[in-house]
Amino acid sequence: METKGIEQMLSQLRSAADVAAGKPGAADATTAAGGVDFAQVLDSALQGVSKAQNGAQEMAQSFSAGDPNVNLQDVMINLQKANLSFQQMVQVRNKLVTAYQDIMNMQV
Repeated sequence: METKGIEQMLSQLRSAADVAAGKPGAADATTAAGGVDFAQVLDSALQGVSKAQNGAQEMAQSFSAGDPNVNLQDVMINLQKANLSFQQMVQVRNKLVTAYQDIMNMQV
């Protein structure tokens, strides 16, 4: 899984939280970072998770088919990596849903 996209997304979430908290210089850090589009970062992270899951499943199928170049240890490690990346993405989704609900419950 590509962790660079997730790192960028977390960095962007932190800078957005700093801006919301009114910390000085937080807006400048976001602009200096190149203004990465949040939707693109999220999409690339989702594609990375999907790619990891597909790769692990293909490796498991190759092992099941008796491919001598695939060993059980690699299959199990790749399946666990895919599982962890999926769990991480679920947690990011949960945080986004919570943030959305908090914003919707704010009184104007």
